[in-house]
Amino acid sequence: MDPPQLEMGSQSYGTIDKSRDRYPCCIVWTPIPLLTWICPVIGHMGIALSSGIIRDFAGPYFVSEDDMAFGSPTKYWQMQPSLARGGLSGWDLAVTEASEIYKNRIHNICCDNCHSHVATALNIMHYDDSSSWNMVKLAFLMMVHSRYVSFAGFIKTWIPFLILATVVILLVVLL
Repeated sequence: MDPPQLEMGSQSYGTIDKSRDRYPCCIVWTPIPLLTWICPVIGHMGIALSSGIIRDFAGPYFVSEDDMAFGSPTKYWQMQPSLARGGLSGWDLAVTEASEIYKNRIHNICCDNCHSHVATALNIMHYDDSSSWNMVKLAFLMMVHSRYVSFAGFIKTWIPFLILATVVILLVVLL
């Protein structure tokens, strides 16, 4: 039996299916080993089509489809495709166009990265009537609006940082 569809005016898109990593019209996030362990707000970001298939700028000249570079999402932020210029089809066109652009770009972890890919898609679709999306804004809003996929996603994000912080604190106190 197919999962129920969410209605969006006369258009519909699928529901979130965590077991299959399907996050329709969502921005998704997953930890990056070492970087997230040191700073839990730093991670890898992707954006999903209305079908739930995730696209992420995974490396130089490569946009992954349905296979995030650092594993399954641990957090997601469900967007409203009605806020995209062109609605649901505008959402999909913008994600696809941003992906085509980033298939021709070198990956730069500080300046032109997975967050930039997602921001480009949001700018192309003029999400929420804005064309000023950027990686800093997305990182902040992801912290505020996202939900963990599960308790295991929360643990995967925070436990390495907490262990590392505990070790550092113990070393400082004991030495």
